[in-house]
Amino acid sequence: ALPAAAARRLAMLLSDRPGTGTGGRRGTSPDLMELLPQWLAAANARGFAAPPQTLPALLDAARGRTDLRPAALTFAGPRALWLARFNQDWRFALRAAPGGGASLPGAEDTDGIRQLWQEGLFAERVALLAALRARAPEAARELLAGTWATERAEDRLMFLDSLRAGLAAGDEPFLELALSDRSRNVRTTAAELLSTLPDSALAGRMAVRAAACVAVDRTGDGPVIAVEAPPECDPGMERDGVVARPPTGRGERSWWLGQLVEAAPLATWPVRLGGRTPGEIVALPVADGWQGELHAAWCRAAVRQGDAEWARALLGLPAAPEAGGPGAVSLAERARLLGTLEGAEQAGWVAGFIAAHGLSEAFQLLGVCAVPWPAALGRSVVDALNIARDAGSYPWSFSGVMGLAERCLDPAEAGRLDALLAVPDEGEDASPGAGGYWAEAFQRLATTLRLRAVMLAELGPLAG
Repeated sequence: ALPAAAARRLAMLLSDRPGTGTGGRRGTSPDLMELLPQWLAAANARGFAAPPQTLPALLDAARGRTDLRPAALTFAGPRALWLARFNQDWRFALRAAPGGGASLPGAEDTDGIRQLWQEGLFAERVALLAALRARAPEAARELLAGTWATERAEDRLMFLDSLRAGLAAGDEPFLELALSDRSRNVRTTAAELLSTLPDSALAGRMAVRAAACVAVDRTGDGPVIAVEAPPECDPGMERDGVVARPPTGRGERSWWLGQLVEAAPLATWPVRLGGRTPGEIVALPVADGWQGELHAAWCRAAVRQGDAEWARALLGLPAAPEAGGPGAVSLAERARLLGTLEGAEQAGWVAGFIAAHGLSEAFQLLGVCAVPWPAALGRSVVDALNIARDAGSYPWSFSGVMGLAERCLDPAEAGRLDALLAVPDEGEDASPGAGGYWAEAFQRLATTLRLRAVMLAELGPLAG
């Protein structure tokens, strides 16, 4: 059961409703609905259960915000599923629950597992396969293989996606068979899964194809990467997941090249390109304008294969001019690369980026970082906001970053904001009234951080 103070806080958070803002000027009051996801995560981590009287408001909140649903339904528990059957507006809870809230047979109940797999509703079968995959990956794969030929294409795609959990070399024969599926989406997913197994036959085939397209040219003043895109997309490439028809505006050969490089194991390149490290490879010039296409494909490969060394090489130094764009690697790609790094390294890179390039391009990168932000990242964000304030612009250009700061800054940083709460003197070039708006924004940030600290205190410490 929740502590009494935490239960009162939950009721307060749930009583806040969207649509009560006042336009551009939000005032100094915290946005309570934006604190609800964090409160739910903290309550779930401590094993608390929802007070029954809060369930209607909790389900209403989750109905309006899909990002709330997983945490809200975990907190609400089975009583919310029972309640959802009586209100059409809450039926999303039944769809979101594994098997629509139905109980699944235990691991030892082989007859029950087989009966549910053969006779159950689609949601029940998906939930069964996911649960079985988590505890007995090979048994889940064998269950799927037994009915694979008779499943609908859209169902095969969903079932195949469940193999991501616990993917291992033993899945390769089944996935190789799926490469010949009559559904293109199924073939593409099977190829993607196989390409994440670096020792799979498909990964080897892709390595051969990609390596034939990329080499080091030593005929000039220094080594240069030369690219020769594939001249056609043959049936073998299509079987291995290469989509033959490019999107509108993309050239065929560059489209095929990108797919080959993305699917090839990254270990291919040091061997192919003269024993160089990833950093040395990325630093090489690329001939004939192929750098953007090649580096983008390496980015996708690094994310797919979870390769931190390649991610670091492609990210480069955060203070480098090209990091702020435009460059061979876009900000969106940098954000995905950051996801392969550990939290402290991730936050350190973003802090360095902000120090060098400011906040205007940092929103995507900040959204990747773990919460609460480490002290160094928090300081870099506050310092950059202070610089923007001193420049005399309005704070609305930074409302996204300010909103992230309200949710992600460590509450211990609230004291550092005290010096920023007063209305500053406005310079001649300052926008009229900007100082007052900034003072309000910093006051709201400080108030929100202190409220978050109180919320956590009311929930109590984590066990253990």
